[in-house]
Amino acid sequence: MRRGRAQSPVYHLGLVHHVPEVDRMGPLQGLKIIELAGIGPCPMCAMLLAELGADVVRVDRLADSGLGIDMAPEYHLLNRSRPSIAVDLKHPDGVETVLRLVDCADALIEGFRPGVTERLGIGPEDCAARNPHLVYGRVTGWGQDGPLAGSAGHDLNYIALTGVLHSIGRRGAAPTPPLNLVGDFGGGALYLALGVVAALYEARGSGRGQTVDAAMIDGAASLMTSACALKAAGISDGPRGENVLDSGAHYYEVYETSDGGYVSVAPVEPKFYTELLDRIGLDPGDAPHSANRADWSTSKAKLAALFRTRTRDEWCEILEGTDACFAPVLGMDEAHRHPHNAARATFLERDGIVQPNAAPRFSRTSGGIRCSPSAPGSETRAVLADWGFTAAEIGDLAARGVIACENAGDG
Repeated sequence: MRRGRAQSPVYHLGLVHHVPEVDRMGPLQGLKIIELAGIGPCPMCAMLLAELGADVVRVDRLADSGLGIDMAPEYHLLNRSRPSIAVDLKHPDGVETVLRLVDCADALIEGFRPGVTERLGIGPEDCAARNPHLVYGRVTGWGQDGPLAGSAGHDLNYIALTGVLHSIGRRGAAPTPPLNLVGDFGGGALYLALGVVAALYEARGSGRGQTVDAAMIDGAASLMTSACALKAAGISDGPRGENVLDSGAHYYEVYETSDGGYVSVAPVEPKFYTELLDRIGLDPGDAPHSANRADWSTSKAKLAALFRTRTRDEWCEILEGTDACFAPVLGMDEAHRHPHNAARATFLERDGIVQPNAAPRFSRTSGGIRCSPSAPGSETRAVLADWGFTAAEIGDLAARGVIACENAGDG
């Protein structure tokens, strides 16, 4: 059994970076963006844009909307890196307050059902009348049109309709919900962010804004492009859990170790698979790479039996840092302690909460987390003043209950 340039596992060292607050940095510095508060993809998109340097302000409701999972404000990590104002959007002067922000904004993003912002008086046409340069980003599950556009739904429903959910799971088992990563965040937040930035780039030349319709169902389908190609080519045309990348192949699988842990191996290329077998001491003839599905179950059983002979950390000593395409399966309470994640500051700790760091990274215009999550309305007075409202106007709006300024010493 050959050992290589592996590193000893140190998953209990508590290597967490404490990163200071970042102020107005990043490649999107100078852009002003309004976020109409919601759940799921819209706040994540706003977080990403803010941590890329945009000046984002979150417009919250005056009272708790009951949206999403109930948590204290400091745990709503998707609300980090930007301030919050609280506005009554059902009051005409609340609508006018938002439209005054629109006057000097570059973009607005929202995640309501189709037609909601139009009924409030802050839809795309309302905003374009005030600021024809504005990019209006909308993210929904089903899109702005189509038979299901007005229906309620969540991530699981959207990925169910695109073939994503059907494709994820073990052989003979029901489809496995992949958290809400594919619909909300992959198909929703990331595509909205890309669409908004692309529209802002176009507006630099045309001088005209436009509406971005980011539907989670469209984004999730787009993420399946490669999977569709594999199916069309006959490479992944078997039932769920019986294909190369869905746990069917023995060389793209998760295996249990002797201590109840798990490791992942993914040497899809034959040369990397040879490296794996060489290091774990298995003869290639006993578990051939083989594209023949009939060989996979036998080879998988042999690999499973072998991986159960050592602990997860022992396998890390043998395989980690080699070309065997290996990684231990870490829990969320371990991931931030891994030496690679620690070296790159992939995670950090703020206010006692371990969380992912800002991404991606830039060589010259570095972004980053700008502040911890804000309580709804905690910066109303300061933000409105920064966006051109006078002290008298802010005081009048607060006195009439159009805005809330009482939180976090903001009154």
